[in-house]
Amino acid sequence: MNAEEVIKRASEEIAKLAKIQVERVVGLSKADQGWMVSLEGVERRAIPETMDVLGLYEVLLDEDGNLLSFGRKSLRKRGDTEER
Repeated sequence: MNAEEVIKRASEEIAKLAKIQVERVVGLSKADQGWMVSLEGVERRAIPETMDVLGLYEVLLDEDGNLLSFGRKSLRKRGDTEER
């Protein structure tokens, strides 16, 4: 699988299982067992949008694109800036 296919598969799986709308891809890396994809998705919509709650998820896929694991790593409000 190429990177585009991996991202598409990870986005579809997390949207279906976690019932979230994927907003963006945050990261992609090759892992020992396959691919690790970091995705951000809407956990809860709010008005104004800056108060939406976004979750950061890590999705691990094997070489064939099968889901091995996923987990939510953090939550933030859309309007919050990240401190590095």
